[in-house]
Amino acid sequence: MTAHTLLSAAETRIATSRNIEHWQPGLARWDADVLMAHVLQTRPDDADMPTRAISTAQRKRFEVLVDRRLTGEPVSYITGSFTFCGLQLMVRPGVFSPRASSELTVEHAVSRLRRRRGRRLAVDVATGSGAIALAIGARVVGSEVWGIDISPEAARLGRANARKLALGNVRFAVGDMLAALPGQVRGAVGLFTIHPPYVGRREVRTLPVEIRRFEPHSTLTDGSEDGLGLVRRLASDAPSWLRPGGLVMVEIAPYLARATATVLRRAGFGNVRSHRDGLGVTRVVIGQL
Repeated sequence: MTAHTLLSAAETRIATSRNIEHWQPGLARWDADVLMAHVLQTRPDDADMPTRAISTAQRKRFEVLVDRRLTGEPVSYITGSFTFCGLQLMVRPGVFSPRASSELTVEHAVSRLRRRRGRRLAVDVATGSGAIALAIGARVVGSEVWGIDISPEAARLGRANARKLALGNVRFAVGDMLAALPGQVRGAVGLFTIHPPYVGRREVRTLPVEIRRFEPHSTLTDGSEDGLGLVRRLASDAPSWLRPGGLVMVEIAPYLARATATVLRRAGFGNVRSHRDGLGVTRVVIGQL
């Protein structure tokens, strides 16, 4: 039996699962490819993978992984890894899994941080596994990056990813929002990034099973009615930590982009703009001090 036969069958099963959100064509096949690549220890985009002969043991292992996916369990939790901005990150249940859409945040953060003269200091708030912080640290030469999260488990995973990637310029701290930062960086931060838990508390029950059942509740909602509780806190607290001209970047769903821009303006940020990704899935709202 070749991988092609198993991949086709798995694609059909995944595509018809009610526990999985099929928001973009081709995702079912991509899930199957990633799971097969994990079994065969190759890359999902390996052109030769479909023609590979599959042993009985490999078939059984693949089918177990597919069955787990059919329950809604995210692929990154099944494989324990996620490729983000070219970095192979470890992923663990209990810590928010990285999203490919967050690469837009990294793109804008890196572009602006590279333009800064002098100290290049960035802070990623509610960092989770550290994806955004690590990607910024890997791409901006001479940068200092902090990832902060209220979850000790998230900070431990971020540190483990930093060690694995040999990124000594990225550090992680545990605490409630900016209280986690050391006092010596006050007034020196060039930019803040945040992908907040922006689902309103009454809306969590409407989320897809693969998110509602498997992602930590605290990474989905901050308990506010509109989902912008942490955004308001960051907008209020960030100015005392930012250097002149410093930035706040908020990764948010399109339907909250206008409200997020209003929060930033009311907190005193200027030049507030919203940037959309190619799929229209997410927006990054940026304000400047």
